[in-house]
This record gives sequence, structure tokens and C-alpha cells, in this order.
Amino acid sequence: MSNHHLQTEIEINTSAERVWKTLTDFAAYPEWNPFIRFIRGIPEKGARLEVRIQASGTKGMVFRPTVLVAEAGQELRWLGRLLLPGIFTGEHSFVIQPLADRKVLFQHSELFRGVLVPLCAKALIGTLKEASMK
Repeated sequence: MSNHHLQTEIEINTSAERVWKTLTDFAAYPEWNPFIRFIRGIPEKGARLEVRIQASGTKGMVFRPTVLVAEAGQELRWLGRLLLPGIFTGEHSFVIQPLADRKVLFQHSELFRGVLVPLCAKALIGTLKEASMK
């Protein structure tokens, strides 16, 4: 089984609570996120979400991940899969680390696993990099 990991991070001059509020305001995603077109559901451990991703010029797709971690002001993590376990899974995480009063390190990562990762990795990486540049 193959895997591939992507990670980005940025320092933000605001509180962890404000970052969490923005991150979990799923209805507002179309206003600021060019890649995740919508998220429906509740950010709580064990919940199922409905997520639509679409890079410019692509058809996009909808998947239904399960929330693994939802710790207010700290971390949101979900796991989605294609068909059966072992084919293609993506673990998506957002981690908020306070650095000072009203300053945080925001980390976003994706860990892809499965037999289809080598076939999809190049296109997926390009799509995610393009989306993060906007």
C-alpha cells in the first residue's frame, strides 16, 4: 500500500477561538475557500460530513468523510475513503497551535493511503497546490 503526505502552515495574527469559528462555519466556505465548495454536517467526533471539492476547470466530487477529531480551538480531522478500505483514503487535518496571545500557527495536512495513490498522486498534488495558491 502506498501513501503520500502534503502539509502547509501559516502564522495568523488572531486567537485560536476565531480560527476555530471560521474553520467550523461550514456555510461560509464558498465565500473564502476556492477548493472546498461546501461542507454540510456538524463538526463533532463520529459525525459524517458531506464535502464537495472542485478545483477550477474540473468537474469536482462529493465525498462523505467521518470526523475523527473535533477539539474546539485545537484540531479538526476527518477521514474519507473511496469505495473500500485500502483502495484510497484521505485523512484531512487542521491543527491550531497558539503561539502567543492572539497569534496561532495553523497547519493543514492531507495523508493519502491506498493502492490507487500512485495513480492519483501527481494529479491530486497539482490540484491541491493550484487551489492553495488562490
